[in-house]
Amino acid sequence: MNFLKNVLATIVGLIVFSFVSFFLLIIVSMAFSAGTSENVAVKNNSVIDLDLEKVYNDYGGKVYIEDFQYREVNKNGLVNVLNAIEYAKTDDNIKGITLFNIKTSLGITQLREVREKLDEFKKTGKFVVAYSDNYTQGEYYVSSVADTVYVNPVGGFDFKGLASEILYMKELQQKTGVKMEVIRHGKYKSAVEPYLEQHMSPENREQITVLLNSIWDTYVTDIAATRKIPVDTLNAIANNLAARTPELAKEHKLVDKVAYVDQFSNGIRKALGVDYDKEYNEISILDYVKATDGKMKLSKAKDRIAVVYAQGEIRGGEGSVDVIGEGSVNRALFEARNDDNVKAVVLRVNSPGGSALTSDLILREIELTKKVKPVIVSMGAMAASGGYYISSKADYIFAEPGTITGSIGVFGMLPNFEEVATKFGVNAEQVKTHENSVSYSPFKKLDPKMRGLILEDIERVYTTFVNHVAAGRKMTYEQVDAIGQGRVWTGKMAKEIGLVDELGGLDQAIAYAAKKAEIKDYRLVSYPEYEIKLEDLFRKFLGISIKETQDELIAGKIGYDNYEMLQRMNYLKQTEGIQALLPYQIIIR
Repeated sequence: MNFLKNVLATIVGLIVFSFVSFFLLIIVSMAFSAGTSENVAVKNNSVIDLDLEKVYNDYGGKVYIEDFQYREVNKNGLVNVLNAIEYAKTDDNIKGITLFNIKTSLGITQLREVREKLDEFKKTGKFVVAYSDNYTQGEYYVSSVADTVYVNPVGGFDFKGLASEILYMKELQQKTGVKMEVIRHGKYKSAVEPYLEQHMSPENREQITVLLNSIWDTYVTDIAATRKIPVDTLNAIANNLAARTPELAKEHKLVDKVAYVDQFSNGIRKALGVDYDKEYNEISILDYVKATDGKMKLSKAKDRIAVVYAQGEIRGGEGSVDVIGEGSVNRALFEARNDDNVKAVVLRVNSPGGSALTSDLILREIELTKKVKPVIVSMGAMAASGGYYISSKADYIFAEPGTITGSIGVFGMLPNFEEVATKFGVNAEQVKTHENSVSYSPFKKLDPKMRGLILEDIERVYTTFVNHVAAGRKMTYEQVDAIGQGRVWTGKMAKEIGLVDELGGLDQAIAYAAKKAEIKDYRLVSYPEYEIKLEDLFRKFLGISIKETQDELIAGKIGYDNYEMLQRMNYLKQTEGIQALLPYQIIIR
């Protein structure tokens, strides 16, 4: 009887599993194909709405679901947007591009690439116009390239310079009894400083000040070029808040027209030759990507350049479109290295760093690839700490002027609950066979001997990091250590001190790779492909709605800026092993 019950239970289980798997496959197919199944037509006499709100990364990503033998290519990356604008330059159906109340989470270097592509678009004789009810500094930066910049009469205009705020929590730890045990190398390695001090160190204040000034210099230099306003004048405007209202912004020539949406729309109608009582044809940038992707002229050349995207924090494992893992990145490098048609590799890095171990595993694969074919690095918004670690031994490194890079330093951090445990009557007793059997307990004060051993490991990883950079950049250990110590640099500053070779974006890096490989006719192939397993899908689709709801509720209550900070703190608490991570986030508002 038990045997029959077990057999029946197994059969029922298989049926349920098959049903759930089939249902999940339908959900996955719908989720991945929702953005690509519809046919999008580009009408004659149209404008592109440059909506960047859903463009989060350089690379949209390729996904392979092994259990279903299912592949999907996502084309919502910045590279797809830039390619679409390039195509629009010669598309007779497209007459112009509008930037209407744009919202974006892209970094300044990515926005700079958008600006440059829009500037190229303008030179074809087509128009670019921008409108906003309320310009933030980041949104104005990309909008300032437009032929005509509109602002709402009762809207806002933010132009005041850059600032950074860091919360220090030493006293909070003392009051709560929850302490973060921190071991670090690098006097500038301030990712953990808020847990050690109640006030900002002079070294941290120095590097943040220099960094912000360097980023601001790139920002105003670009605006000065397109708005024909001297940099000194722009700095005076920012310093005196002289563009704090739409009228003042117009008076100082930061905008061209103070007008309402209907007036902005009528201006577009006039440019298109459309009657004021008629709607004009408009298509969003991601819809335009879908509509034109198959029409873009692709080279049929046999030779290829592989572009491997390493974006997100470095955490290890398979990785994803938002997380760098050695699984997907190393597999991509291996495939590119062993493909005879691939003549060079461009590694596009956009990362604040993370796991030192994972960074080293990826760097090893880069070293192996370098022995076979050229490896060129293109740094995006940031390639700092672990992001610089994996870049350091490339044949040639490109960075944008505002790229955040360097941060050559490491740290380790362990949560300690001894005080709060004691407060609530919890005592942790340990039994061990050898003197060092217990490496660390979050319920006991960190033993000085164990702290010394961890510091020894930190120093070993730092030495390894510096030696890699010294070998890759042809510098001495002392030279790298002098500009290391966890200090952060912009791309412009990094070029001056030898951490990067040339200022430029992804296009320049690809062109250099072609020159290095001695090829003229080639096509690009994008990597990596992220492998997703069935259990990952179950976790994602059965739990994501609850998590997203919770996230939205929390963010709605405490504000999205505070929620971003909370996520950052949580990540620092969850880090395992020694970290090579950027000290802080720079977000232009």
